[in-house]
This record gives sequence, C-alpha cells and structure tokens, in this order.
Amino acid sequence: MNKTIKHIVILIIAIIAINILSYQVFKRFDLTEDARYTLSDAAVNIIKDVESPIIVDVFLEGEDFPSEFRRLQRETKQLLEEFSAKNNHIIFHFINPLKDESSRELNIQQLSARGLTPMQLSVEESGKSTQAVIFPWALASYKDQTVVIPLIKNKIGATQQELVTNSVQHLEYAFADGFNKLTKPKHKKIAILKGNKELEDKYITDFVKKIGDYYFIAPFTLDSVAKNAQKTLNELNTFDLIISAKPTEAFSEKEKLVLDQYTMNGGKSLWLIDAVAMEKDSLYNETGSNFAVTRDLNLTDFFFKYGVRINPEIISSLYSAPITVAMGDGSDSQFQHLRWPYSPLAGSSSHHPIVNNLDLVKFDFANQIDTLKSTITKTILLETAPLTKLEGTPREINLQVVTQKPNPALFNKGKQTLAVLLEGEFNSVYSNRVKPFNLKAEQKKSVPTKMIIIADGDVIKNDVVRNIPQELGFDRWTGKTYGNKEFLLNAVNYLLDDDGLINIRSKEITVAFLNRQEITDQKTKWQFVNTTLPLILLGLFGLIFNYFRKKKYAR
Repeated sequence: MNKTIKHIVILIIAIIAINILSYQVFKRFDLTEDARYTLSDAAVNIIKDVESPIIVDVFLEGEDFPSEFRRLQRETKQLLEEFSAKNNHIIFHFINPLKDESSRELNIQQLSARGLTPMQLSVEESGKSTQAVIFPWALASYKDQTVVIPLIKNKIGATQQELVTNSVQHLEYAFADGFNKLTKPKHKKIAILKGNKELEDKYITDFVKKIGDYYFIAPFTLDSVAKNAQKTLNELNTFDLIISAKPTEAFSEKEKLVLDQYTMNGGKSLWLIDAVAMEKDSLYNETGSNFAVTRDLNLTDFFFKYGVRINPEIISSLYSAPITVAMGDGSDSQFQHLRWPYSPLAGSSSHHPIVNNLDLVKFDFANQIDTLKSTITKTILLETAPLTKLEGTPREINLQVVTQKPNPALFNKGKQTLAVLLEGEFNSVYSNRVKPFNLKAEQKKSVPTKMIIIADGDVIKNDVVRNIPQELGFDRWTGKTYGNKEFLLNAVNYLLDDDGLINIRSKEITVAFLNRQEITDQKTKWQFVNTTLPLILLGLFGLIFNYFRKKKYAR
C-alpha cells in the first residue's frame, strides 16, 4: 500500500514538474512542407521590441464566404496567432461589418471612406451561383497611429482560387509591412531630381505619397551645379537614393559629373528614361498621329560606362495593354478597348525579390535595353513577351494601327529587356577623361552600390483626372490595376537595403484547393459512399461477428 502511495505521489510531482516546465519553455512546431506558419526573421525583428499593444481589427469575417475565401480567413487567423505568439502585445479581432442589417449600410460607407472598399464575389455552391460582399482589409493601430492592411493581392486575369493563393503568399508581408510602418521611424532620405524637365509633381504624386510612408522625400535640383558644383555634390550626398522620373532635357557634363561622383560615394539611383520622345496624348488630334523622334539626354556614355545601353527604338508587342478610343461618328461613337502594341506588358522569369510574385507592369512607348560586358552584376528585372518587334525612329505613330490585323511573323525579336538592376563597384564615367571642373576627393571607383535603369518614364506616371492624381497603375477605362506601383516600391526598398521586408515577398506557399466542378459532378456519388458504405461495412462486421460467435459456441 505504501509503495502504491509512493508511486502516486511521484506521478503527481512529475505531472506538476512537466506543467511548470511547459509553461516556462514555449515551442511551436511547423510541420508544413513550405513552412507557411514560420515567420521570417525580418517579420520577427519588426515586432520583437514592441512593448505597447498593437490592435488589429480584421474585417474578413462572414458566414456566406466562398470556400476559397474561408481559406484566406483561416490563413489570416493562423498567421496572426503566430505574430501574437512571438509578442503577446499583438491583439487581434475578427469583425463582421455586415452582420447587423440595421447598421450595414452605415458601416459600408464608413469603411469605404477610409479606403477599405468592399469586394463582390461569386459564390458557387451545389451548382448555384450567388453574390457575396466581403471586406478583405484589416486596420492595425499602435499608440496614436492607424494603418490600413490589404488582405487581397490582385493579379490581372486571376481566378478566385489564384487570387486567394496570391493573397496567402502576400499575407506575411502585408502584416509585417503594416507593423513596420507603425513601429519603425523613418530615417532614410530620397531626392526627386528636378531641373531637367522631369515629370510634373501631379504625375508622380501617387508613388511619392506611397514611398513617403517609409522614407523622407525632398525635391532636388541640379541647377546650382553651374555656380557651386562642390556644394551641390555635398548636399546630394546627404540623400540615400535619387530618383530621376522621365527627364526630357539633356544633362550637362557638369551635372553628369556630380551624378557620377554621387554614385562613386555609394549613392543609389533609380532612373526612368525615355530614349524616344513620344506621348500617347499627342495622338488625340484630328489626324490621330504624331512623330516619334530620338530624345538625346546626353546620358549614353554615362550608362554605357556602367554596362547598359538604352537604344532609341520603340518596342511593339502583341502582348500589350489596350488603348481606349472613340469609334464611330458623332453621337453614334462609342468608346472601345482595342489592341495597342505600344503599351507592352512586362513580367519576369526571375525570382529576384523585386519582381517575385509581381503582377504585370504596363509600359508606354518603351525602349530596348542592351546589357554590356563589365564587372557590374546585372539582373534583368522586367522583359516583354517573346512576340515583339523593334521600330526605329523617326517614325510616324498612328491610331489607325488599332484597326489593322497584325502579322505575327513580324513580331520575331523575342523578349526585350525593359528594366535592369546593376550592383557592384562602378567605375567612374570620368576616369581618364577631361573633366568639366575639379572636385575635392574625386573617386575613380565606387564603393559597392546599386542602380536600377528602366527604359520608360511612364512606368511611374499616374493619370490625372480633373486635376486629381489617380492611383498609379490603375486604368480607369478598363478597371484593371497593373503592378507598376508595387514594382517601383520593391525597387526602392531593395535599393535602400530594406532587404528584410522585401525578402518576405519571396516566400512561396502552395495552397491546395478542391476542384469545384468535380465536387458538383460527383456530389451524389460521394454522398452515397459516405452514407451507405459505413452501413454496409457495419452490416458485414455484424454478419462476420455472428458467424464466428455461433461457430465458437456451437461446440
């Protein structure tokens, strides 16, 4: 008896010890093949030092969601549980803004006013199609700040399943990015170059506003180079990145020397260059045509030295965005979306974090980039589809091309490079050359740095309607949103070494879905199997059991 009591006491002590140990040592195990529930180091670093509550309100809640979006709902909850497990100051709630019929319309108006627009979905269940409205958004609040977190990652032409797959892959980045905006102060500076007739502010407003969430932004003119080049360079060197958005006036040698030395000192740069002067708006005239001519920016030797050449040829592609034109006469005219080969859609076969899982990027009158042999590492970021042709300048561009059937045999130039990343130690453009003036501590070779060159200035240009800037990448005529803004944001993040956040985008997650058509076609079959088969097996078991029982006791 004493021995039994002793064993019971030992067992109780062991259970208490295990409970105390499990309370002190916390460990979660992610057994998924793609480690979808393991947060990236970058995401953990963003929240690890947070000591005040981050309240997350998720509006992806409802009862009549399509099965795919219920999957997104579960994945969102599980991801937030992982964040909360790393830092218990992250508190989240799922809210259904449409649950109460009496306040439904008011909630929709209030959320829409904050930029949380509803999304209408087709719900197909049992072969029937109905409509459902969801709010795929979250709001994260920290101290006196609130940020909007999108839960949907749109992609042109994607099915609902593909949309959810892209969104699940994007979830960790979406929340890490939101938490980063709330908890990390801005410290890096970006200069938007002015003085060479770059795009007006209203045409880059949307993108500048976007990067303003992460960095300090300021305009910078090179006009002062003529008076005091050294001072201009010193001031430029205080910026971490320069952006040149579609300059249309040639750079002087003095300006180029300052820009070259900025690179030699480790400055990063993003160039959006048009080597051909041609604007889509210039075609909307009585003749519907205009001439495309070479634009000389005096940058050919500048980029050539770095290992890149932008050729003054217009890319025409069969895989392109449409143009909207009025067809017909007078009051009978109608707006139509027609094939427009001069707006190529660019993608990437690279898994580089700048372009991984990126939607198509829209270009307008883009030019071709050649990469040259040099010590600089070059990564092609964006390229056209294979069915392309190159058109030299000067050339007449006419809207009549939309009415002509293209000959695919002429589009035989293959993929063309439109954006390239340069990384490494750059050699000075002015090494062993006569310089327009002397600078203090002139550098002939740079420290390791980065540069991105895009052969079209319109990639950064947003539409302006009634003097109001529109969202970058959004086509108000077709309702499609292209990946321009995300691409440029990724580019800026990468150039400024925000590798932690951008590398989260490279995380690949496989989301398996059931085939809805097969479910509908085989519904009766599997209902029969699931209800009848267990009864048959139970009956067989009873017969076999009774048979052996009678055989055993018959003796």
